[in-house]
Amino acid sequence: MRQAKISLVAMATMLAVSSGAQAGDTEFKFGGYVKTDVMFSDYSNGAPDSGNLSRQFYVPGTIYGDSSNGNQVVDFQARESRFNFKTSTDLDGHKLSGFIELDFMTHTDGNERVSNSYSPRIRHAFVSFDNWTVGQTWTTFQNPGALPENLDFVGAAEGTPFVRQTMVRYTNGGFQFAVENPETTVTPHGGGARVTSGSGMVPDFVARYNFKTEGGAKFTVAGLARQLNIEKDELDTQEMGYGVSFTGVIPVGNDDIKLSATAGDGLGRYMALNYANAGVIDENGDIETISSYGGFASYRHWWNDKWRSSFTLSGFKADNNETLTGGSVNKESYSGYVNLLYSPVKPLTVGVEYMYAENTKQNGDNGELNRVIFSVKYVL
Repeated sequence: MRQAKISLVAMATMLAVSSGAQAGDTEFKFGGYVKTDVMFSDYSNGAPDSGNLSRQFYVPGTIYGDSSNGNQVVDFQARESRFNFKTSTDLDGHKLSGFIELDFMTHTDGNERVSNSYSPRIRHAFVSFDNWTVGQTWTTFQNPGALPENLDFVGAAEGTPFVRQTMVRYTNGGFQFAVENPETTVTPHGGGARVTSGSGMVPDFVARYNFKTEGGAKFTVAGLARQLNIEKDELDTQEMGYGVSFTGVIPVGNDDIKLSATAGDGLGRYMALNYANAGVIDENGDIETISSYGGFASYRHWWNDKWRSSFTLSGFKADNNETLTGGSVNKESYSGYVNLLYSPVKPLTVGVEYMYAENTKQNGDNGELNRVIFSVKYVL
C-alpha cells in the first residue's frame, strides 16, 4: 500500500510538472518531444553498417559506405525523441534557472536485433543566474534559432557551426561573451587518422552580437579565437585559429528565409560536424591551419496554417595543402533538402523530406547519398 501511495504521488507530481507547476517562487517545467523517423537511403558506394552514425542522420564525411554492402537500406528509429526539465526561481529580484535535456542519438551501445535499447546522452545541462550561464549548451559561436526546419536531425549540417560544450557565458543586452571548452583536431603530416589532442590550457573565446531590425528580421554576428595545441608523442606545438559567422532569420510575409555564412582559419570541429580538421602537421612538426568556409540558405513557405515546406541548400569547402594532408582528406560537401510538413493540431507534425548530399575528398573520390525521410513528431 505504501508503494502504491508513493507511485500515485510521483504520477501526480509528473503531471503537475508537465504542464508547469510552482513551489513557492520556483516554477518547474517538463518538455521534449517524441519523434519517429523512417529513412530510405541510397548510398552510391555502398551503405555503412547498421548502427553507423550516417544511418542515424546525415553527417558529412560518413557517406562513403562499404562497397561490400548493398547500396539501398531502410532504417526505422525513435532515437531523436528527447525530454527536458527546467526550473526558474525569482530570488529578491535575481533570476536563477536550471535546464537539463537528454536524447538517445549517436550511441552504438544498442542494436536493431531485439530491443533497440539505446542509452540516453546529455544534450544540455546548465545553470543561469541573471546574466551568467554556466554548463553545457550550444556554443556561443552558433545560432540554433537560424537552423532550417528539416526532418534530418541537423539539416544543412555542412553549412553551419554545430557544437554543444561546457562554457561560462556572460550576456548583456545583445552582446554575449564566453570562454568555452577547447579541443584540437589535426591531420598528421602526409595524411592519416585524425589526431585529437585533449591537451591545452587556453579556453576558446567567443564574442557575439544579436540584433533585430524594425521589419522583424533577426541577425547575429559572432567571432571565435582559439589556440590549437598538440602535445602528443613527439609533438609539442601551438597555433592560433579564428573564425567569423553571420546568421539571419528574415520574415517574408508569413514565410521566412534563414541563412548562415561562416569562414576562418583553424575552425575545424566548429564547422560541418568536424568534416575537416583545424590544421595539419607540417614537416617541422608545427601546425599549419586549414582555411574553410561554408553556409546555407533556407526558404520556408506556409501553404496555409497547417501545411508548410522548406527548401534548403548547404555547402562547405576546406582549402587543404595537399602536399601536407595527402589526398584522402575531406575537401568539400554539399546537400539539398525539400520537404512537406503537416500539423493537423499544433503539437503534432507529420512530414516527408527528400535530401541529396555529395562529399568529395581532396583526391577527387566522392560519395553520394539520396534519402527520403518520413517523420511523425509529437511535442510534449
